[in-house]
Amino acid sequence: MTVQRIVVKLGTSTLTAGGSKLSMPHMVDLVRQMAQLHATGSQFVLASSGAMAAGRETLDFPELPKFIPAKQMLAAVGQPRLMAIYHQLFDLYGETVAQVLLTRSDLSNRRRYLNARNTLEALLAQGVIPIINENDTVATEEIRVGDNDNLSAMLANLIEANLLILLTDQQGLYTANPEQDPDAQLVTEVSEPEIPEALWQAAGGTGNGLGTGGMFTKLQAADLARRSGTTVVIAQGTLPDIITRIVAGEAIGTRFTALLSHMESRKRYILAGPKPAGTLRVDPGAVLALQNGESSLLPVGMVGVEGRFERGETVRVLAPDGKEIARGVVNYAAKDLTRLCGQQSTEIESILGYTYGDEVIHRDDLILL
Repeated sequence: MTVQRIVVKLGTSTLTAGGSKLSMPHMVDLVRQMAQLHATGSQFVLASSGAMAAGRETLDFPELPKFIPAKQMLAAVGQPRLMAIYHQLFDLYGETVAQVLLTRSDLSNRRRYLNARNTLEALLAQGVIPIINENDTVATEEIRVGDNDNLSAMLANLIEANLLILLTDQQGLYTANPEQDPDAQLVTEVSEPEIPEALWQAAGGTGNGLGTGGMFTKLQAADLARRSGTTVVIAQGTLPDIITRIVAGEAIGTRFTALLSHMESRKRYILAGPKPAGTLRVDPGAVLALQNGESSLLPVGMVGVEGRFERGETVRVLAPDGKEIARGVVNYAAKDLTRLCGQQSTEIESILGYTYGDEVIHRDDLILL
């Protein structure tokens, strides 16, 4: 099996199997598929909607309100119930889950982005399945991602997923609204650099009133994820063994081919992203190690730090002659790196009182010039 890291997004209509309440039999089946694939070596991050639907069911609320505080109230009631269900179902298969609540600001602020990524990486390394939802209890229209489709695409970028699966109540993306146009055709693959305007026009609208997203947001999410190096599949969540079949490569739903490799996407961010916030000067030994192409920048190779920058910002790396040899994203702030110049990586924790790892810049976050 080639796919190793997968983000699965379950919409409310999928969790309810098209009904008005969470469908326990269907949720068990979805969990079974993920648990069995996880046991064979695939890593999963689950982006789940359904908190407000669970809250509505608990309180016997008549319909999804438009008033934001009322939505947040339903999410506050429903989120612990939803997580309790997931915990119980995954536990049937001996799998451990963790809850992570995020907002847009968590993923747009570089330091918080790195903190979120490090947390998810630690959970995945431990064999835990993170279950992600937008933090609807505190998010407002100004700061929220807006829907869990786009959140799942951001997660795919965050953890460099191979595959993003968006499950919905439709078979995939159509050339027109299939409920209104009998001639609408299922789009089986999208590989063009730019998604045709006709498909954007065909993707408008939301579903049954239980969720907050629609096909348009799924198309947005697919476009974002494929530009970050992730293959995306939009498919009907109620089909038998749908997750297993997609991971196995079966042609089902609408598949969006990745436009970039993860490394190309990362290089573009480092080279074309924010202007370097500072400079690191390194010794000849570090220059040789970096030019070898297989080494990270370690504190022992640093001889100077210039500028004021925080962890997660891009900096230049200069050789002793002043030539820029590399550019990368730092794991430590300038004030900390000043204290680490020339020190062994094993001394980082004793010097700073904490550690984000042995590397000043990890080789995956470093571009040689």
